[in-house]
Amino acid sequence: MGDYLIVGEKAGSQASGARSTSLRDQCRAQGFTVQSLGPRSWLAARGPRPLKTLTVGAWTLVGDVLNRNHRQLDPASDLEPHSYEKKLFSRFWGRFVGVRLRGEALDAVLRDPSGSLECVTWHDDDLVLVGSDIPGWITPTLPPQTRIDFNRVGLALADPIRVWSDLLLEGPRVVLPGSILALPAEDPATLLWRPDTFAHQSDRWDMAPAAAADLIAKAIDEAVAGLASLSRSLGCEVSGGLDSSVVAASLTIAAKDKVRLWLNAWGDDTGADERRYVADLGLQLGMAPTHVPRAQASLSEADLLSMSQGVRPGLNAMDWAYDAAWAAQWQAAGVDAVMTGKGGDSVLIQAATADVFTDRFRSQGWRSILSPDLPGLARLNQRSVWSLIDEARRKSGTRLAGGEAAPGWALTTATREELGPAHPWLSSDAASGPAKTHQIAGIASGVSFSAPSRQTAVVDVFHPLLAQPVVEAALSLSPAQLTLGAKDRGLVRLAFANRLPPSITHRRSKGDMTAFYGRLLAASLPVLRPWLLDGRLAREGLLDVAALEQALKPEVLLWRGGFGEIMIAAALEGWVRVWADRLSQAAKTLTA
Repeated sequence: MGDYLIVGEKAGSQASGARSTSLRDQCRAQGFTVQSLGPRSWLAARGPRPLKTLTVGAWTLVGDVLNRNHRQLDPASDLEPHSYEKKLFSRFWGRFVGVRLRGEALDAVLRDPSGSLECVTWHDDDLVLVGSDIPGWITPTLPPQTRIDFNRVGLALADPIRVWSDLLLEGPRVVLPGSILALPAEDPATLLWRPDTFAHQSDRWDMAPAAAADLIAKAIDEAVAGLASLSRSLGCEVSGGLDSSVVAASLTIAAKDKVRLWLNAWGDDTGADERRYVADLGLQLGMAPTHVPRAQASLSEADLLSMSQGVRPGLNAMDWAYDAAWAAQWQAAGVDAVMTGKGGDSVLIQAATADVFTDRFRSQGWRSILSPDLPGLARLNQRSVWSLIDEARRKSGTRLAGGEAAPGWALTTATREELGPAHPWLSSDAASGPAKTHQIAGIASGVSFSAPSRQTAVVDVFHPLLAQPVVEAALSLSPAQLTLGAKDRGLVRLAFANRLPPSITHRRSKGDMTAFYGRLLAASLPVLRPWLLDGRLAREGLLDVAALEQALKPEVLLWRGGFGEIMIAAALEGWVRVWADRLSQAAKTLTA
């Protein structure tokens, strides 16, 4: 989608005009297009597709703004704070940030609930800045006290969802999805949109499966059609899995004539080759997929540094060879935007685990044991009915944070209690059951798919299953409804049964890339081992070097995997090195 920078001059500052003009010239030199937002504020933007602006009341919305087909209004009184902005989030969806002027000064900023467009802000005595990133050339504008917060880095290493919550920098402020923040940022932002607002509707157990399936199908069709309308020429990932197939099926109805490339990547291992499912999908949808071998290459230090140049660690750029290869494919096909099925695992609830029944027990109490789905769920999880009931009874009064188990070699000097919940959407007052909490955590992490990568540098990447219409519809349904009691993503299978081939709707297995990535990491060990074992994270005491050294052995990687955990650590290491150098250079510039 591209990058943006919004700059406002502070009233009463004599130096603000000169500094604003200098910064505007720097933006133009970096390839940005600059436009005025008012007498003392302006917007600079660049990227694969120009950012648009839309005036809505007092707000200037920057990015993609789409009208809602079916509005989900929070029954808040018009007298409540920020009622206008809450209604704005129910009237529009898309990928945007908004800024509001009071007089000639920037007064507030908001970010749409999807979080697809990053939003950070910082200020000094002369200027207020809001941007999608903080590149090296603009670092001298940061507050002098800006530093890396190694407590946050340690917790992000143990629980990566924290990468998408607060910044790992002390100084600039992040505006979370669905939030409003007064400018210049002194007080905490206010969450106007929260997942639990919609999750509380999931106590509606009386909705029939057919009605719930229709709700999900309409939401997906709205998201796909809306995002497709933003592009002239599209590409679509078709992995062979359910989520990408659902998006492809919806896309053939909404904008099939715009699609120039249906792209599938296959690996050498049986579990990594899903071409037979893609072939069935092609026959069903009347499209011709292109199959390419999955790119593979060992890592270099330059790769590790390049993936984490942004304001957050580059967790969306960890599959470096694949990312570069697909960027080239899209460019060669003349594609300007790409549709993916990413996020569906979390939003639509892939795993029908015992937690599905625990959520039902929390909502319905002991009458939940009469559910006809309970025996099937027990069989699916190879458990007894009584063990599921006992687990649900024990968990029913607990509050859950939604974080994953940390790798054994991740250390931190701070505790979760000291730094609060992993994400504000998972705060202790949002008391959802474990399955719903896991869904919300996945949605919070879903912003990672819109983070910078080699693909996002050349094409716009759309993730319709993480768009606001789909997220709100899925949140409003219980895990039992989304799984039809005992089927992973059972509801969306039902919703698209007439649009997809039986081989995909009846499929229960998933593509398995464990061996593939194990080989890639093993080939990269000559770079990865010194990168991590002798790196900054280790020197800060955030890694158990002895335990990590055991994990970084070829035989362990090939048999146990661990690609994600190790690459997250590698990306965090790269980010720390980049920002340590960046802040050091900025300090030298300011003192020169």
